[in-house]
Amino acid sequence: MTLFEHLRELRYRLVVIAVAIIVGTVIAYVFHDQIFNILMRPYEIAQAQLQQQHPKLHVQSVVEGVTNPFTLVLKTCFIAALIGTSPIWIYQIWAFIVPGLLAKEKKMTLIFLSAAIPLFLLGVSLAYFVIPKGIAVLIGFTPGDGDITNLLDIQNFLNFLIRVMIVFGAGFELPVFVVGLNFLGILKAKQISKARSFVIFGCFVFGAIATPQTDPLSMLLLAVPMTILFLAAEVICHIHDRAIRNKIGDGEVDAGRGIANDRALAELDGREVDDLPQLPTSDEIKTQSRQTVADLLGLNKSTGQDDATS
Repeated sequence: MTLFEHLRELRYRLVVIAVAIIVGTVIAYVFHDQIFNILMRPYEIAQAQLQQQHPKLHVQSVVEGVTNPFTLVLKTCFIAALIGTSPIWIYQIWAFIVPGLLAKEKKMTLIFLSAAIPLFLLGVSLAYFVIPKGIAVLIGFTPGDGDITNLLDIQNFLNFLIRVMIVFGAGFELPVFVVGLNFLGILKAKQISKARSFVIFGCFVFGAIATPQTDPLSMLLLAVPMTILFLAAEVICHIHDRAIRNKIGDGEVDAGRGIANDRALAELDGREVDDLPQLPTSDEIKTQSRQTVADLLGLNKSTGQDDATS
């Protein structure tokens, strides 16, 4: 595919994602009251905790302006649509990558999708249950002893809610990203092992930044699952690399296969392409495909007449 073909493909995928989210928003509008109550549940839990910790603190939720109530409803529906249509837009992201994969690698995308979607939803769910404590801690910094009323803008709260949930969901996609790079031949298991300590440290830093709470428990609720998932991804990458080495030794896989030997990338990097493995032409691929189909149909069986002719 040329660059413009890739751009057209990207535009198509983005249009599909946009249409899916718009349709999801329209459907969510029918249930916007119930959805709003679900999204406000973390705030209600935080408010109950504040009443116990700071009895004299006054917190009041407000919506300012004439058009803001309508915008609030749209934002509520958008959040529901973004989470509800996550299987669709996650699939579209993978579908954009699929044309660059081999036939066997395309089959692996189904495994990646089956892991990416539940992990994203798991991260979003974890954020939903962690947020109340963070809200209580942050609002608890309100100065004064009952003299100041804290006005909580609902729209700002929803913006905060969606940011935290998306960050948690994206954080749980780390193992899928690592395994995907490994299966594409970009990242080796040995490289992952060397970077293990830096990645684990980065998980805890990411957990500290992503969680709005000041207590270490909230950070651990994000950092520890990310670390465990990364270690599991590392194990999968080691198993995959070992299987590839065994197949190369048996002659089942070409040692020159992989993105590191891509001729187009080599030309862009200024590397010599003559030393790279020669790929089969389109005619050779078509011939191999016809032969494979013929073999499956049993049409290539040698006959005595063929032997005599030869």
